[in-house]
Amino acid sequence: MSVVELDRVSRRYGAVTALDSVSLTIPAGAFVAVMGATGSGKSTLLQCAAGLDRPSSGTVRLAGQDITRLRERRLSRLRRDRVGFVFQSYNLLSDLTVRQNVLLPVRLGARSGRSADDALHAVGLHDLRARKVGALSGGQRQRVALARALITGPAVVFADEPTGALDPTTGGQVLRLLREACDRDGVTVVMVTHDPAAAAWSDRLVLLRAGRIVADSPSPGAAEIAERLRGASSGTAVA
Repeated sequence: MSVVELDRVSRRYGAVTALDSVSLTIPAGAFVAVMGATGSGKSTLLQCAAGLDRPSSGTVRLAGQDITRLRERRLSRLRRDRVGFVFQSYNLLSDLTVRQNVLLPVRLGARSGRSADDALHAVGLHDLRARKVGALSGGQRQRVALARALITGPAVVFADEPTGALDPTTGGQVLRLLREACDRDGVTVVMVTHDPAAAAWSDRLVLLRAGRIVADSPSPGAAEIAERLRGASSGTAVA
C-alpha cells in the first residue's frame, strides 16, 4: 500500500519551475530521505506531497486520497488526522507546557492515536511534561515536536530538516526516534535533509536536481550519500 504517491507532479512559480513532472511512490513503513542542492525542489516536493502546497499539474495521493482537488477544509482535516510534521524551527508554543504542546492536535479535533504520556515516554520527555517549552534546549524542543507529530497515530510524518538546528549528538537522538517510529509503529517517514549522516538513517534515498528526480535507490552509507549528492549537484548522479 502506498501512503504517498506523486504522478507527474509539476509546481511552477511564475517563470520558475520548482518541480518538473515528478513521479514518486512511497509505501507504508518506509523511511525516505530526499536530498538535493539548494533550489533543487526538495522542499517543494515535500510541501506538495503533504498537501501544504498545490501542484500546478499532476496528481498527489496522500493516505489513500487524491488531494489534488480536495477542498481546503477536507484537506486540513486529512492533514490533522493522518499526517505529522516536524520542522527545523519546531513550531511550538513557548508559553505552553510540554504536555500541552503535544496535545495541541487533539485539542484542535484530531483523534488521539496514543496518549500524551505514551508519546512523551517514546521520546524520553515524560519527566519534563509540566515544563514550559520555552525553558527547553533545542534538542528537547524537537523531541516535543516529534511527540506532537506522533500523538495522532499518523500514516506519515513529513520532516523538513529536522536536525538542521541541532548538534550531531542531539540530531542523532532525533533521527533514532524517527527510525524507531518507522520500525516499531509502521509510520512512513519522508525527510528532507542536506546532511548525508542524517540521510544514512533512511531506507531509501531520492536525489533531485533542477526539479527532477535524478536518482532513487536504497540508502548507502553517509560517505557514498555525500558523493551521490555531489554528483546530483553536478549532473552526473546515477540511480
